Amino acid sequence: MDLLLGAVLLGVLLGCFYAAVSVGLSVSFGLLDVPHVAHPAFLVLASYGVYQLNESYDIDPLLAGLAITPLFFLFGLIAYRVYYETFERRGSDAAVRGIAFFFGIAFIIEVLIILQFGVDQRSVSATYIGKSWRFGEFRIPIRQLVAFAVALTLTALLAIYLSKTFMGRAIRAVAQDEEALRLMGANPVRIKQFAFGIATAVLGIAGALLIIVAPVEPTLDRAYIGRTFCVVVMAGLGSISGTLIAAVILGVAESIVLTMFGASWAPAISFAMLLAVLAVRPQGLLGR
Repeated sequence: MDLLLGAVLLGVLLGCFYAAVSVGLSVSFGLLDVPHVAHPAFLVLASYGVYQLNESYDIDPLLAGLAITPLFFLFGLIAYRVYYETFERRGSDAAVRGIAFFFGIAFIIEVLIILQFGVDQRSVSATYIGKSWRFGEFRIPIRQLVAFAVALTLTALLAIYLSKTFMGRAIRAVAQDEEALRLMGANPVRIKQFAFGIATAVLGIAGALLIIVAPVEPTLDRAYIGRTFCVVVMAGLGSISGTLIAAVILGVAESIVLTMFGASWAPAISFAMLLAVLAVRPQGLLGR
């Protein structure tokens, strides 16, 4: 019983971390319908940016994540503009060709990381990494608690931004009826470009959490592509609160399977849950 309780507790912490690495995809894929399969590669690239700042200037990983956020916002603006001019503007099969475009970007990012940093794992140093907090009979790594707190804050801030600000409501409006927004005099393309920039900018913080939780290596994006898309689809496309709920469900499920059946089964959980959701409730838990 204690073993199961510990698995659930760690699963909740893991799930909130999954929410942080998925909320950007919830915007780019869930709200904008952009087939952003390079999202996990952007995430790993952010982790290496944090690693470089931590290694060169001894900056705390979270501060390093904040420092690279403007660069990732600009990166997102450029990436969406190239995708729009090359694929989305040209026709109805943009999604299919867009998948190839983002797969290409993901591959290029992976190669560039290998050329710059090699294939060895990289990690960061901070005062809270390597320590743990005793909770009853359990020891919880403080880095997991840091990731939990930051992930909740990041998810809440993004949800407030999308629901309470003028630009946030414009992003939701363009997701619901792009043509109506155009008739009202707004420019849907600029709104979608800005939203894609926001979705990419949050990866600066998410990438910091990724390398705080565990060391990273160039091909780590392959481990997260199933998890992030599972969370977004299970949540319901574009639902930030649903993303948090779905991420916690996935985290708890993975943690229980890891505890009861071993690590080899855990990676299959996300794909199994993704198939189950698509079969039973395609619109997701809180789908639009």
